[in-house]
Amino acid sequence: MTITLRKIEDLLKKENLLKEFVHQNNWFYNLPVEDQLLNALSYDSRKVTTDTLFFCKGLNFKEEYLEKAINEGLAIYMSETPYEVSSKLGIIVTDIRKAMALISMHFYELPQEKLTVIGFTGTKGKTTAAYFTKFILDDYTSHKTAMFSTMNTTLDGINYFKSALTTPESLDLYRMMHEAVENNMTHLIMEVSSQAYKLQRVYGLTFDVGIFLNISPDHISPIEHPTFDDYYYCKRQLIENSKQMVLNADTKDYPLLKEMTEARGVPYYSYSSDNIDADYTWSKQPNDLLNFTVNSSKDPLNLLGDYSIRLMGDFNKDNALASLITTTLAGASQKNGQHGLKEALVPGRMEHLKHPNGASIFIDYAHNYLSLKNLLTFAKEAHPEGKIITVIGSTGEKAISRRADFGQVLSELTDIAILTSDDPASEDPKKIASEICQAITNEHVEQIVIVDRVEAINHALDIATEKDSVILAGKGQDKYQKINGVDTDYIGDSVAAEKYIASLNK
Repeated sequence: MTITLRKIEDLLKKENLLKEFVHQNNWFYNLPVEDQLLNALSYDSRKVTTDTLFFCKGLNFKEEYLEKAINEGLAIYMSETPYEVSSKLGIIVTDIRKAMALISMHFYELPQEKLTVIGFTGTKGKTTAAYFTKFILDDYTSHKTAMFSTMNTTLDGINYFKSALTTPESLDLYRMMHEAVENNMTHLIMEVSSQAYKLQRVYGLTFDVGIFLNISPDHISPIEHPTFDDYYYCKRQLIENSKQMVLNADTKDYPLLKEMTEARGVPYYSYSSDNIDADYTWSKQPNDLLNFTVNSSKDPLNLLGDYSIRLMGDFNKDNALASLITTTLAGASQKNGQHGLKEALVPGRMEHLKHPNGASIFIDYAHNYLSLKNLLTFAKEAHPEGKIITVIGSTGEKAISRRADFGQVLSELTDIAILTSDDPASEDPKKIASEICQAITNEHVEQIVIVDRVEAINHALDIATEKDSVILAGKGQDKYQKINGVDTDYIGDSVAAEKYIASLNK
């Protein structure tokens, strides 16, 4: 991969991102040096050469990082601020994140134009809907579907690796998209986070199909979104950056989403669990947890019929219907949809184990208000005669608002709350647990704090009786916890529960 300085100049000027060039401590509007071929991009000062374009980005960026890179041979940097350093050239821009996205997509030869790109946004359900979509499109494309999800990423349709971010930094995003193209992928499924738009990670990217699943307050903190309005606005940017939209008609403020979509002239299909005005709805048979029927008064996409999924919970039928509409717009058939959904499994989502005494154990990645509420509501409906025992923690340093949200849900829908650690980062997990406890307003909810997560799980399983439901929420199959900036090994909620069950069955 290569890009010339002249190409960079043209791109930045066209997007009105160029402020000036800095050369020998003088400022210029036009490129003041000979054109040069660059063969690498980087925002890591430890990974540069003479032919690298280095992006000075991030709130924590320090000039010493740039000086270190120049000492290692770096000649050209891009920044929002001109620095008095001994580089050959400084490219000063109005928005470094937009500029990095723009340059990256062209450096990697516009890979989005060689893929059908699908983007899911929403507070909950993105990963489940993405996996449902992946299985359906795999049936359609013979496993030529790449995916960037919260949990895992695949660039060849088959082999997965752990994701660092829900939506990668733009430079990494386009690098991975290019690799997917090189691997002969035809489709790409992405989870699009609010931070992706807040931090311009998807600047300039148009999705072939965008899906708005739902919305509720989340990621409200000083380092993420200061308000729900800011969070919601960032989520809605998917609408104006998609060629077609799929909208959940049960979403809060659906009229706003509909108005925005129509005002932008974006074609869309709506779905719902029971809103007859939606293009598509689903229905189920009494006491049937896994099968559902798709209904429509017009059926423009030929989706009427019966479907089966392997994940319990009505909210997963919502995700399945969204995926059916999405994959049809991406070229799949109804049979692809039926086959794919029947086979789809999602790591860490609604895993179900049986306690030797008969109690149900549900393991789910539920990590915000809406996902936890849906999970506990399902457990209450499925096992109304028993107690709900919930093991949960909350992340440190980010999404601070979740602590109060969890307290509210636990007040309404659990009998015993066991508060534990969940990626505490630099915060004291006892303090985080205490803040959740303070938000529990129902005096009948028993509160227990056990910081060690495996011990907390074992205690929940110790006290469960045959009609109870034990909810292990937040970690799913995560194999590490973030503690003091370090990814610390963790066996995972599923393994912890399975080890407990095995010890009783000896």
